[in-house]
Amino acid sequence: MKKVILLLICLFFLWVLPSESGEPEWQEISRGIIGIKTVLFSSAKPGLIYVGGDKGVFKSEDFGQSWRNILKIKGDNRGVNYIALDSDNKQGLYVATDSGLYYSVNGDNSWKKVFKGKDHLQKDCSVVLSIPGAIFLGTRSGLFISKDNCRSWHKVFGKLGECSIFSISCVLKGQNYITVASAEGVFRSVDTGEKWKKIFISNTVGEAGETVAEVDDEEAVGESSRIRFLISDPINAKIYLATNLGVYYSQDLGEDWQYLSSQGLLSNDVQFLALSSNSELYASTKSSVFLHKGDTWRELSFKLPSSRINALGLDNLGRLYVCSEAGLFRAGIDNNITKSESVINEYSMNEPTIAQVQEAAINYAEVNPKKIKQWRQWAAQKAWLPELRIGLDRNSTDLWHWEGGSTTKACDDELRKGNDTLDWDVSLSWDLSELIWNNDQTSIDSRSKLMVELREDILDEVNKLYFERIRVKMEIDNLQIEDRKKRFDKELHIRELTASLDALTGGFFSHQTNG
Repeated sequence: MKKVILLLICLFFLWVLPSESGEPEWQEISRGIIGIKTVLFSSAKPGLIYVGGDKGVFKSEDFGQSWRNILKIKGDNRGVNYIALDSDNKQGLYVATDSGLYYSVNGDNSWKKVFKGKDHLQKDCSVVLSIPGAIFLGTRSGLFISKDNCRSWHKVFGKLGECSIFSISCVLKGQNYITVASAEGVFRSVDTGEKWKKIFISNTVGEAGETVAEVDDEEAVGESSRIRFLISDPINAKIYLATNLGVYYSQDLGEDWQYLSSQGLLSNDVQFLALSSNSELYASTKSSVFLHKGDTWRELSFKLPSSRINALGLDNLGRLYVCSEAGLFRAGIDNNITKSESVINEYSMNEPTIAQVQEAAINYAEVNPKKIKQWRQWAAQKAWLPELRIGLDRNSTDLWHWEGGSTTKACDDELRKGNDTLDWDVSLSWDLSELIWNNDQTSIDSRSKLMVELREDILDEVNKLYFERIRVKMEIDNLQIEDRKKRFDKELHIRELTASLDALTGGFFSHQTNG
């Protein structure tokens, strides 16, 4: 009887407590597609989702309401391991599979195998990264690089070209700081793959002269630190590394590593990492999902009906997705995964804040208050500058008298006009009374009043456009898929609002949104 009571108490805590702690609801949206290993979201087209797994690549254009198979691989090795966008073509898609690398120009049914590999290890492609001018491909037999749009590939020399590659990341946005997580450690290149430096060794003991991670957990010392996954935060220039001992991070591009607290993790064997647009860190173990808040981890997967997690993903609204053997699951948007987030924050992710847009509009219109302040400083310093006067005069009054002492020679004893001369002078004068009061201050006061009025008008217009755009985005998300006419009108309105914000900021809004 006592055993039954204890069992009922345990079931009570497992079932009741998670719901009271704001545990998110999980919705299966893959419509029966199982064995999903990777997910990719389009920043240019809302609702567009790609997933890859045991049965190929599937595409949804309606937030997961319906799916269609766009790539089905023939043969025994049909698994899809990773999907990445083409940096030079926003519609282009790279797919790393067990039988090579595939590419589609339009991200649909037209595919071409661009990497075959020489043996079964090279054919097994695990990850791909596209940056302007180069494509990095990780396989079970090393790292390959192409700089001519996949027409030719070269294998990286050294250990990085011989071991299994787990993940590839660009540390700093817009720069070629490439980091690669492999079975031999973490390597970094600052010259688009020409040279590589090992920045993390795959064990805590390390080798002479190599940089190793410092582990604070005494139980971890001496154990093998097997690398699982690596991800970079372009906002804070941080690198996070998942290992079987927990998570490490570096704040200096991998020169020094620190151990992230594992408090709250049910297992230190972290398999996958994901970052939100505001730098919140998510991690997954074999069957659980966690969010890092403060110095602890909070589990989010009590209600997740899956025993095997392969990857994590975050869409443009900041919603968390789990790729698992049982399918693709999405955390409910209204379940407040993080208490600090609001609905407005979710609809303005990956976009500049209102403060940034206001500043861009002020600078573009040249109505920054600093301008008036600078004018006042210059006016106050004007008294120290002298008034410069230069005088120039022509003197033509010189007369020359010629006397040779003879009365018979011509032109003797005559008075002649001499050559013209120039007279000049320079004078400097100061009006030190302007140190106390300058008449220019009155003119500056008038200009300041007009500038304040103009700035208020601009900011008022920016505020209306910015928050109207968020409201329309929310309305679009709540529309039914069948409401095509309403969806078209609202998406057109979004573009109108975006164009208006660009007109007020000199294109800043779109540049930051697309960047």
